[in-house]
Amino acid sequence: MTDIQTQGPARDFIGYGRTPPFVTWPGGAKVAINLVLIYEEGSEYSWLEDGRNDNWGEYNLSSSPNLRDLGTETHFEYGSRAGVWRLARLFDRYEIPVTVSACAVALQRNPDVAAWMKERGHDLLGHGLRWTDYPGMSRDEERKQLQEAIVLYQEVLGVHPAGWNCRSFPSVNTRDLIIESGGFLYYSDPCNDDIPYFVKHDAGELLVVPYSKTLNDSRYLIAPGYSNPRDFAEDCCSAIDYLIEESNDAGGKMLTIAAHARWSGQPNRASGLRDVIEYVGRLDGKAAFMRREDIAHHWLANHKLFRKGA
Repeated sequence: MTDIQTQGPARDFIGYGRTPPFVTWPGGAKVAINLVLIYEEGSEYSWLEDGRNDNWGEYNLSSSPNLRDLGTETHFEYGSRAGVWRLARLFDRYEIPVTVSACAVALQRNPDVAAWMKERGHDLLGHGLRWTDYPGMSRDEERKQLQEAIVLYQEVLGVHPAGWNCRSFPSVNTRDLIIESGGFLYYSDPCNDDIPYFVKHDAGELLVVPYSKTLNDSRYLIAPGYSNPRDFAEDCCSAIDYLIEESNDAGGKMLTIAAHARWSGQPNRASGLRDVIEYVGRLDGKAAFMRREDIAHHWLANHKLFRKGA
């Protein structure tokens, strides 16, 4: 193997093991649901800026033509022109706190999205300067893009991102660069647990608030996936029910549900997300929507109190 293939964090197959911390969430909720609105529109690969097209439009294409792909370009534009506002109205109507995983350039190109985030108190999960790939990028270039993104977030939103989550996959350098940069409350690239945990480094500890790609609307585009919004809603509700059911034995858990502006912002798919929100509202507080930043703060304040095992 080359050096870059063996660099990066060590693998951990054990985690909390058989007896994880017995977590309690605010208000007695058994499940903390982090609903993530993913906003990438205007920051994706495009022929005009990169000499290549993105492959994550309405169809996940393995290759694209050697010229501008207006179909994919305008699909991304749908997310910023219409989809994000359909989802914003949905969240406003039900007064749901959400985390917005947004690329800095995407917010710069549609400042009203940043204004809505500030008005409604939604938190930011840093998602890159642009929606570009990190594996294989040089450490210096990734550091440069990270710092440029932080500056741009502060310009358009007025805040340093509390957490960080790359496009699809981090590089072997991402975690170290987050630690090196400082100013982050948590890190969210790993998808390896149901509750937060700490990783040690030379200067102390880094809180990881795990992400998940399981309940993600990208599954409308891939197989096995969702053929209709009912599949998405049923999948989400089944996960919520199971976590509530096992909470007496294993304690509370967190659950990430991810919705992209260009995909779940379509009216048919928005209906699936609406059904999930309404279902949670009928659970008498057993599950609650929480911003990712609030989950991180709750863990930092209470993790030493969570007893081991049931």
